[in-house]
Amino acid sequence: MKKLLTFLLTFSLTCPALLADDKKENSRLENCGTVIQEIMDIPDDIPQDLIDKAYCIIVYPSVLKAAFIFGGSYGRGAMTCRSGEHFNGPWSAPTMMALEGGSFGLQIGGQATDFVLLVMNGRGANAILSSKVKLGADASAAAGPKGRNAEASTDVTMRAEILSYSRARGLFAGISLAGSTVRPDGGANSELYKKSVSPQDIVFKGVVPVPASAQKMISYLNKKSPKNLSSGKEI
Repeated sequence: MKKLLTFLLTFSLTCPALLADDKKENSRLENCGTVIQEIMDIPDDIPQDLIDKAYCIIVYPSVLKAAFIFGGSYGRGAMTCRSGEHFNGPWSAPTMMALEGGSFGLQIGGQATDFVLLVMNGRGANAILSSKVKLGADASAAAGPKGRNAEASTDVTMRAEILSYSRARGLFAGISLAGSTVRPDGGANSELYKKSVSPQDIVFKGVVPVPASAQKMISYLNKKSPKNLSSGKEI
């Protein structure tokens, strides 16, 4: 009886915290879906041919400058990739991601800013799925071009492994995130999927289904860009 009471007491104390964490991650995924749809539905925003050639897309909704002023805080979001070993399947269930520090704090001002990152090749995608990546050092990065196509983009932009965009106060623009780092958020993945699961298993093996909170984002991307049209298909 004593052991049972101890178990019930422990469960009553930990269960609300677990539910709160689950609600937080699901709310984040819902926000990611809203951000990606609003941004990609804007005329002359992210060129469609870049979306069609992207291997993965990372979304960080409502990142605040204040999080970087005091240190230790970071933006949180989600990453989805074209599934399968060669990134040629439908968009995968999301893996949760963190965004840390960098040189962009002064650029985004005091308002909340949404970030969208396109990962343009297999090398960049594999690096981010595996560990922390510093943009501009571990992976080449550039401010993403805008417009209906990317034909007029510079060679630097077209060679970048990661193209970044921002939206603040309704203004949408390509923005450099060089110096910041992106990494998988293993704790958030565990909270979301109720078990320890690696980003590689989520993307390559499809070990978890798309959560209900991410259905809006994944369904939209599968409709917006159903196939990887990258000519290289390099891994």
